[in-house]
Amino acid sequence: MAQITSPELPPAVETALIKAAGLRKVFPPTRRGGDAFTAVDGIDFEVRRGEVFGFLGPNGAGKSSTMRMIGCVSPVSAGELTILGMDPRVDSSRIKARLGVVPQEDSLDLELRVRENLLIYGRYFGLKRAEIAARTAELLDFVQLADRAESTVEPLSGGMKRRLTIARSLINSPEILILDEPTTGLDPQARHVVWDRLFRLKQAGTTLVLTTHYMDEAEQLCDRLVVMDHGRIAAEGSPRDLIERYSTREVLEIRFAPGSGEQEAAVAKAEGLVHSGERGSIERIEELPDRILLYGADGEAALAAVHGSGITPLASLVRRSSLEDVFLHLTGRTLVD
Repeated sequence: MAQITSPELPPAVETALIKAAGLRKVFPPTRRGGDAFTAVDGIDFEVRRGEVFGFLGPNGAGKSSTMRMIGCVSPVSAGELTILGMDPRVDSSRIKARLGVVPQEDSLDLELRVRENLLIYGRYFGLKRAEIAARTAELLDFVQLADRAESTVEPLSGGMKRRLTIARSLINSPEILILDEPTTGLDPQARHVVWDRLFRLKQAGTTLVLTTHYMDEAEQLCDRLVVMDHGRIAAEGSPRDLIERYSTREVLEIRFAPGSGEQEAAVAKAEGLVHSGERGSIERIEELPDRILLYGADGEAALAAVHGSGITPLASLVRRSSLEDVFLHLTGRTLVD
């Protein structure tokens, strides 16, 4: 296994590698008319050196627009943004030279060989051929594609293409790696392989900034994250801090036969258990189209209380609270709306 290391940062670079204050992105009206659209609405955040920082939220929350500004491919509409101590409005080329970017969609050259994708990309950064060749071999080993170096890209699986895109983004030894929905569309096994590679990069000291709408991905990878909704930040903290702050220790999910009308009646009965003071007391209720979520400290006790109140669900599940519960509490929507 090749050892991927990050370059030493100049002493002048502060601990916070990315700083945003009042950051906004506004898209003007289209030619067909309509109003201007505010994708990012005055957000503040800092990304610290060596951490994995995430933007969590549903589609349309403003995550990708924020990432495009950080990647210096979309201009800032208003507010302040500094990256590696520089202003992207005047230093975009210098910033890009020190970033690695993994876009939502793989943009690989499908007709070229795996190795050639990295060799050509390295030339964009002005690297010498010998350095690119050595780095290519190191990175293909790192993403477990060394045995496919001479294969063309087109027949590779989705997971292999994603790992190749990550390898390509590292060819210039970036100080910050930006990943926009890094595992969307991958099967569970491929997702875990990508997570493992990203975790190893973090261990080597690389700063990672990612967007995702997968709660488990955010919990697995992120040291800190912000929850975004409608272009604004609804909450910020570590995954565990957010769960402790905005949810309960456990959640009881109960389901009923579709179209039976039992769910509506169950909600009315369950409301009597909210803050009842009894063992199994429920702190709050969230009703979704296909289930009811009952939040409390003891899910099994809550289930017993539900049965005791005459509620007979078709199926039940007691689980730990997750980031999806946090988002539901903050916005009233699930992460994948």
